[in-house]
Amino acid sequence: MGIGQSVDPAALAGLSGGTDITERMTLNGTVTDNSADQVMTGSNAINSGSFNGAAGLPMVIQNTGNNVLIQNATIVNVQFQP
Repeated sequence: MGIGQSVDPAALAGLSGGTDITERMTLNGTVTDNSADQVMTGSNAINSGSFNGAAGLPMVIQNTGNNVLIQNATIVNVQFQP
């Protein structure tokens, strides 16, 4: 028992992320009137083993700055057909 017929490599070559997307997500963030005085920023690193045991679709956002707006959105469309 398998998960179904494989897709021909030639067909896959014509596809990329975003193909056949019907959903849209719009993020409208604003950063205003901020100040950062005498701040110290740190370092961040992804080390070997950081994702050990991870499952699903891990998202990683790193920031070592100040007064930063980070927006992230992910749409996952999975279709299983017999």
